[in-house]
Amino acid sequence: MTSTGSLSAAVSDTLQSQAPYAQPQGAFDEAFDNARVARPHWQLVMENIARLGDDAMQDRYRRAQRILRDDGATYNLNNDPLSPAVWALDIVPNIIEQAEWQLLERGLKQRSKLFDVIYQDLYGEQRLLKEGIIPSEIIFSHPGFLRQCHGVKLPSVHQLIFHAVDMVRGHDGHFIAIGDRTQAPSGTGYALENRTVVSRVVPSMFRNANVMRLSSFFHTVRQTLANLVAHKTDSPRIVVLTPGAYSSTYFEHAYLANYLGFPLVQGGDLTVRNGKVWMKSLNGLSQVDVILRRMDDSYCDQSELRADSRLGVPGLLEVARNGNVVLANPLGSGVLEAPALLAFLPEICQFLLNQPLQLPSVRTWWCGNPQEKAYVLANLEQLIIKPAYRSYNSRSVYGHSLDAQARQQFIAQIEQQPHAFVAQSYIPGAIAPIWHHGAIEGRPSIFRSFTVAEKEGYCVMPGGLTRVAESTAEAIVTSLSGAMSKDTWVVSDKPDNSSLPILDAQPRDRAEVSNLPSRVIENLFWFGRYAERAELSLRLMRTIFKQLNGIEPFPPESRDVLLTAMSQLTGCLPGFTDNPELLENPNDELAALVIDGERAGSIRYNLQAMLACGEQVKEMLSADTRIILNELRDHILAVDAAYQDGLPSVPEESLDSLVTSLLALSGLTHESMLRGMDWMFQELGRRTERALQTATLLKATLTTHLPSLQQQQVLESVLLSVEALISFRRRYRTRARIAYGLDLLMIDTTNPRSLIYQIDQLRKYLNELPRNYSQSSGLTPENRLIIKSLNDIQLADLEALALIDEQSGTRAGLEQLMTQISEQLDQFTTLLSDKYFDHTAGPQQLIKAQWKTDI
Repeated sequence: MTSTGSLSAAVSDTLQSQAPYAQPQGAFDEAFDNARVARPHWQLVMENIARLGDDAMQDRYRRAQRILRDDGATYNLNNDPLSPAVWALDIVPNIIEQAEWQLLERGLKQRSKLFDVIYQDLYGEQRLLKEGIIPSEIIFSHPGFLRQCHGVKLPSVHQLIFHAVDMVRGHDGHFIAIGDRTQAPSGTGYALENRTVVSRVVPSMFRNANVMRLSSFFHTVRQTLANLVAHKTDSPRIVVLTPGAYSSTYFEHAYLANYLGFPLVQGGDLTVRNGKVWMKSLNGLSQVDVILRRMDDSYCDQSELRADSRLGVPGLLEVARNGNVVLANPLGSGVLEAPALLAFLPEICQFLLNQPLQLPSVRTWWCGNPQEKAYVLANLEQLIIKPAYRSYNSRSVYGHSLDAQARQQFIAQIEQQPHAFVAQSYIPGAIAPIWHHGAIEGRPSIFRSFTVAEKEGYCVMPGGLTRVAESTAEAIVTSLSGAMSKDTWVVSDKPDNSSLPILDAQPRDRAEVSNLPSRVIENLFWFGRYAERAELSLRLMRTIFKQLNGIEPFPPESRDVLLTAMSQLTGCLPGFTDNPELLENPNDELAALVIDGERAGSIRYNLQAMLACGEQVKEMLSADTRIILNELRDHILAVDAAYQDGLPSVPEESLDSLVTSLLALSGLTHESMLRGMDWMFQELGRRTERALQTATLLKATLTTHLPSLQQQQVLESVLLSVEALISFRRRYRTRARIAYGLDLLMIDTTNPRSLIYQIDQLRKYLNELPRNYSQSSGLTPENRLIIKSLNDIQLADLEALALIDEQSGTRAGLEQLMTQISEQLDQFTTLLSDKYFDHTAGPQQLIKAQWKTDI
């Protein structure tokens, strides 16, 4: 094996003579010049890589992937919470020297200003159309041109708040813009995550490279959004609007919301009332001033845009039109993403700004022009053909990849609708070095920059998001999800010592801290319920396995009670109830109750549901919680592997890791979470479910009359499943009696798993919840139910409950009490849901009226 020292020397020599990969043909090389020597601004990075050596670099690569997974940095859940696609990150950064960056920065500022005035013109005077600078077909046939937005203006100089530009380097190394993102430009959160991870895994390299920091850009974002409504309020409520957890870029939405300190909301969290937008929260409705939206225009408003959208807020556009909420970016900005605009951008820039375009765009031909269409058809093999306007499912076609038949079909499509197509020249992505399988390799790259409006113009993020193809076969990087990302360093000769102004810290009162969207607390409530449901099912399942496979024989009567209890506890009915054949051969049913994720109530189903709730509130979870959830995913997959051929030889052992992870999750909740409303509702869910499960367990196991030995076995099995058997034996050294078991499991306030303990905790938590003071004085309905349940348990006569009813042959009193407690708890959860989760009154019908702006 080559030592690190010899490797360093070898790589250092390589840098002076030949790069680690061959010279690219027809493409610019980011790191190495034509002599295959590292460019000056790349030398420090390459020397550090050489100094670290292969093993250390590979170790840092694995560490980066682990950090990304622990951070929950996913790109697409693929509807499977067990195997989300982790954001792919290369640990070798992309380097841009400061002198080159300053030139690029000026071009990006001008381009953002240009797109801002284009937006203002298209939705204002429309001089570009009237003067024929832009053919009207491009705009009026574009689905992203929203006529409903004509005349809508933000209360600021700039209308376009955010702008992103996709660029590649030409053969000479100069940047060329190939596309613009203006609706909801994605990538800033991923760029920030990339910087965080890379600076952690290669800290000395980062420190020594004099990299310009990203934090000033995000400070500007925060200040810009606040300034949008500075004329109305000094403490605006700003929210981040996301399509939801199954959006491909949901991690970024949650990450940005946390970093900027804004609530993350979905369309269902907002409503329109009295001409304003309100957030549904624990405290009722809170007015929203600014919405940083992360979804496309057409999905934002079901009333005026897409009626089939399930993501937006009905009436949102009308509120924006009346100036009662500010959207960043404004609706209608999707038209600016049309590739056809690039063909006319130099003339547009000269017309609107009276300046030449500083950052050139890729050469573009619009087929709506007969001369340009003729050129495109004659040179199809050398061009890339795109739809004239970008949509979610639009795709580029490479002319050289078409066979004769496909070529003729494509030509026919262009001839039929020439205005709907554009062609662009083919520019291979610049080759950037990546760390791949223990070595440096070259991959085509694309770079996305980001700008945000500020008072004097636009602020450019000093860096951005570089993406590289995952294989050398791809010459152009086309998909965000199918590519690897890189941190982008803008390096200078001097350290970046610029200091940020101190952010204005708004004092947060109790009401503001508890002002969570109803959807968030509902998911946390169910997160707690599913966690508890899974844990209790796992504990009983482990007990059943231990008893069935124990040294001592386990009588059929005891076995049947426990198996039937398993079906009732999980709700997977009929299951073992009244099925003698299944009771005699329980293995397949038990295995299904563990791993069948499609079966509602199974252990796998409950764990998946818990993980899904966790994804919905990812922004509320701590780093340690995400680590535990990732471990839980691994353990679930390990159980799947162990059970793939039915029950393993020692089935309970594979379940231990699941129970341990759930216990760690519970412990973290108790020891690390602030006692806010998020913790409160998670605890309400846990305590409610534990009480329901305990009542169900007692009813399913202890109401059946059994012979003395079997009764003792069932009681001890129940105690074992709730970790109370040792305490029971220490307290009651004599023979086990049902009344003694009920004492410990029902009314012992010192037992954190007893029924009375759960209900007493619910009583305490209810007193901490926000009250609706419009209600009449006295106890609320949910309080009455909890106090009644508490009294029912405290007034119970345990000896009477333990008696066998002569007519039914069961402990009818115990069965009746547990049924009553369960019904009251079910009613309690319904009342809790109606009061805090569901705002059933929908948005009112909007009409064009003069809203009072000071309601």
